[in-house]
Amino acid sequence: MTTMIARRRLLGALAGAAFAWPLSAHAQGGSERRIGVLIPFPPSDMESQRRLRAMQQELESLGWIEGRNVLFDVRWTTDNMELVRANAASLVAVKSDVIVATGGRVIPILMQLTRTVPIIIPGAADPVGTGYVASLARPGGNVTGFTLFELSMIGKQLEILKQIAPSTVRVVMVYNPDNPNTALYGRLFQESARQLGVEPIIAPIHSTRDVDRALDGMMRQPGGAAFFASDLTLTQLRFDIIASVKRRGLPALYSDRTMVTDGGLVSYDTSRIELWRRAASYVNRILRGERPGDLPFEQPTKYELFINLRTAKEQAFEIPAAVLARADEVIE
Repeated sequence: MTTMIARRRLLGALAGAAFAWPLSAHAQGGSERRIGVLIPFPPSDMESQRRLRAMQQELESLGWIEGRNVLFDVRWTTDNMELVRANAASLVAVKSDVIVATGGRVIPILMQLTRTVPIIIPGAADPVGTGYVASLARPGGNVTGFTLFELSMIGKQLEILKQIAPSTVRVVMVYNPDNPNTALYGRLFQESARQLGVEPIIAPIHSTRDVDRALDGMMRQPGGAAFFASDLTLTQLRFDIIASVKRRGLPALYSDRTMVTDGGLVSYDTSRIELWRRAASYVNRILRGERPGDLPFEQPTKYELFINLRTAKEQAFEIPAAVLARADEVIE
């Protein structure tokens, strides 16, 4: 109990000091360029830590060394939108030279706060459709970055799900309706499902109770499966979601590898680590004088298939050899 209380106090202190630490550090260094990073996850999230470190290491290779010529002003907010707004405003107020951020509900907040501070997104679903940029080739404003997927990706995800569970005739897409990217997800999901002869079902959720209700609907008839769109809320709720799916024995495909490393069945996703590495190149170019509006929004070049064979065995799913052969990582 004492350890848990101490940990909570430490996290509270971290949150409370989020505004004070960067200011004092900047004052002492004086000559460093400031890279703001807004991460809508807790600092204990190991996958987010890996992505951040990948970007920092790449920047080091490009000559940007923490404590020498650059200051990383990292804000961990969870998906608490009040914390997101407060820290986004702070990153703008302290005159960050560039801000790296992700999240369909996060970027609009930053864009409302500034039209001048460069914003780099290491993974946006639909930057044109959501109004982040005028076009992928010529963003034109203060926002640029990298897309999360090509339009055909959701169809490929459903194909993999169908290969693992050939009897699937209905798939529910679980998503957070507050995420502006879900309009695109929903359209592509329904089109892809119908092309595969699968009935698409849409289930907006805000809580684990909503997830349970959506999955219960899949249990009323045989041949049900679940597809989880990429979303901060779903990732935050992943342990409850994975447990709920397992209790029902449903085949499920996730849009983030961390869901599989934490016990989910399978994911097919853009390499998020690679996107964060590539984000470093854009940070470098902006710090050296280029404008974000002149840097094209680039599409991903690397996708990863993760399979949790332990979960497959627990749920009595036979993973086809052809699917296993394509996997980038198999958890046994």
